[in-house]
Amino acid sequence: MSGFKNAKRFKGKISKLPKAVADAARSAMEEGAQEIVEAMKRLVPVDQGDLRDSINWCWGEPPKGSSGILSIGGKGGGINGNKITIFAGDDKAFYARFIEFGTHPHAQGGQFPGTQSPGTRAQPFFYPTWRAYKRRAKSRISRKVNAAIKQIAKGQG
Repeated sequence: MSGFKNAKRFKGKISKLPKAVADAARSAMEEGAQEIVEAMKRLVPVDQGDLRDSINWCWGEPPKGSSGILSIGGKGGGINGNKITIFAGDDKAFYARFIEFGTHPHAQGGQFPGTQSPGTRAQPFFYPTWRAYKRRAKSRISRKVNAAIKQIAKGQG
């Protein structure tokens, strides 16, 4: 490496790449997750708002009790160890999966033993939104990472 003319400058640029790429990826992942969460909140049926308010994202693993779960950044450690999880449902909105997938007719227990529930139709809000926005979120990550690399290459980073 030391045999070419601008080796020192080249090494300086290369050493900046990992941080620039990680920062760009994190920023793009956050923007994508927020956009997806907002779209899900617009699509979810609202009664009292507990389910809508439970839709959110976080870095790493979702809170206990969450039902709908998606990850941006891939399985395992994600991009550079970063993984964003989008989730719906919590202790108050445990029924997220029932809204998303519906329920079959069934005999009820609990407060209404011996009665028959007609079931509910599915009102999907979680996975259709993810499918609609997934490509956009991944493209945003690629664009921001490539822009960060180009800035380092130009000497602006």
